[in-house]
Amino acid sequence: MKRILLSWSSGKDSAWALHRLRQDPNIEICGLLTTLNAAFDRVAMHGVRRAILEAQAAAAGLPLWAVPLPWPCPNKVYELRMAEACQRAVDEGIEAIAFGDLFLEEIRAYRERQLAPTGLEAIFPLWRISTDKLAREMIAGGLRARLTCVDTKQLPAAFAGREFDEALLRDLPAEADPCGERGEFHSCVYAGPMFKAPLPVESGAVVDREGFVFADLLMANS
Repeated sequence: MKRILLSWSSGKDSAWALHRLRQDPNIEICGLLTTLNAAFDRVAMHGVRRAILEAQAAAAGLPLWAVPLPWPCPNKVYELRMAEACQRAVDEGIEAIAFGDLFLEEIRAYRERQLAPTGLEAIFPLWRISTDKLAREMIAGGLRARLTCVDTKQLPAAFAGREFDEALLRDLPAEADPCGERGEFHSCVYAGPMFKAPLPVESGAVVDREGFVFADLLMANS
């Protein structure tokens, strides 16, 4: 059985990758690997709070491997912190890291290049699936998520905070990727077949930071 980590963004693609990976009897998922903006204690880009991230890991029944990053974070620092996490993985007998990337070749090549010296394999369980088909598969399969970050150069700000559902897919501009793979939006998953139970989340403030609109989520019982 291959022991792997899953790169966990808190969003729908990594969550669906977890769901698919769990259907492979030859894979043992050993943890969720996440980078955190240490200045704000949130998942980088997605803007998801640590409390929700930890609740996701608990609902998935997996340990969280949190990698804190300074803000701003030079690429050298990012790569050093990730190299340290990879060394820990190797020391613990982990053989691969899985990613929820969909079709961006340069991102895949970068991940493979960074992992090559470590001996860890890069796995891409959702690679090259039609993103229109994949988005609808996620929704039909019970995944529930909200858009927590929107790039206003690509989408209207009003998309921030919306549910990732069929209505959203119908409203997306024709040039937007249904899964937001080009950075149109980022999401936070709060329910789905990868979780033991839904997370009780509620909407918080919506803020605009340098062209990105973030819709905060809070744990409803916090």
